[in-house]
Amino acid sequence: REGRNQYERAFGISSTDPFGAMYSSEEEMVKFMAGQNSVWSICGRDVLAAFDLSSFMQIYDLGGGGGALARECVSLYPNSTVTIYDLPKVVQVAKEQFVPPGETRITFHEGDFFNDSIPEAELYILSKILHDWDDDKCRQLLTKVHQACKPGGGVLLVESLLHEDRSGPVETQLYSMNMLVQTEGKERTGAEYSALLEAAGFGEIQVKRTGKIYDAVLGRK
Repeated sequence: REGRNQYERAFGISSTDPFGAMYSSEEEMVKFMAGQNSVWSICGRDVLAAFDLSSFMQIYDLGGGGGALARECVSLYPNSTVTIYDLPKVVQVAKEQFVPPGETRITFHEGDFFNDSIPEAELYILSKILHDWDDDKCRQLLTKVHQACKPGGGVLLVESLLHEDRSGPVETQLYSMNMLVQTEGKERTGAEYSALLEAAGFGEIQVKRTGKIYDAVLGRK
């Protein structure tokens, strides 16, 4: 009814820190990461195969969490390596509980991508990241990614896309309500994500609907 985030009222945590409650304990963090992993175990291959990503050898999965999407990526593109970039406590849990130590094609980088540097790579994956934030924060992050990206590289956005007239899909509309309640973000149309990518300097933008829960948007540098 108020049209704004309700975390402060519910948890006493500022709406600028939506993960403060989700990561309030290791138990809550593990549950959240396991839930995210289950999503990518079901539909990760669909979004990674939406475009041919085989030319990208060096991939960073920003906010990659428990690593299920990274595992799908190295399975689908065996010549690639994926670095999961996430908060130190998330990386620690991912190493201990979710990513097998024998998986040498997946490495980790601890950091906060808003406040810390983003290393150079050929492709950056942002899966269910931008929908957590308002347009200004999205442009800020994508600009950092563009600056770090190797020439000829790109960024893959994985999000649930609204129809251009915002009439559906109903699942995406419900996700958008969830974002309103819990974060500073929202679900967007393909055109809105394309505009955010263009504002950050990316071009050759392609939008691909998978027919599943999550879709893919690819921009090139």
